[in-house]
Amino acid sequence: MISAGDFRNGITIEIEGNIYQVIEFQHVKPGKGAAFVRTKLKNIISGGVVEKTFRPTEKFPKAHIERKDMQYLYSDGELYHFMDVETYDQIALNEDAIGDSLKFVKENEMVKICSHNGNVFAVEPPLFVELAITETEPGFKGDTATGATKPAVVETGATVMVPLFVEQGDVLKIDTRTGEYLSRV
Repeated sequence: MISAGDFRNGITIEIEGNIYQVIEFQHVKPGKGAAFVRTKLKNIISGGVVEKTFRPTEKFPKAHIERKDMQYLYSDGELYHFMDVETYDQIALNEDAIGDSLKFVKENEMVKICSHNGNVFAVEPPLFVELAITETEPGFKGDTATGATKPAVVETGATVMVPLFVEQGDVLKIDTRTGEYLSRV
């Protein structure tokens, strides 16, 4: 159990059967009346953000989130298959649990599987990936004063905006959180 007065960013708690992560918290001591804790909570399963206030003495059960490194094996159209590299156990997840978190992940790469009480609710890709460009328009020299970009399709099928000098076959470093081009490799 954790009291609202001990909230910190990143802590996960259980409220009314839902699992929330504390995004922001603020201890408020008004001149008149009792102190309270104003929080922004993110529902880790649905992704929704709510604002709630609590008395500092209110207690909530801590929710344990398990993050496990697993290897992304392949997709057969409906299911995405992952393997624990230590025990060789395999799990298959449907598209609802995955969302678009694998759009920059190639087969056989490591990802983090997030679960609570055995229920998988998210897949975290690595922060940075290196992917080759399979399709892009040819760039032309001298047109870079404006920092112009063009769309490029990478080997996983995702589209990334890249500078004009990047050509087909180049390998790029991409930030998976924002989907932005970082550099050529």
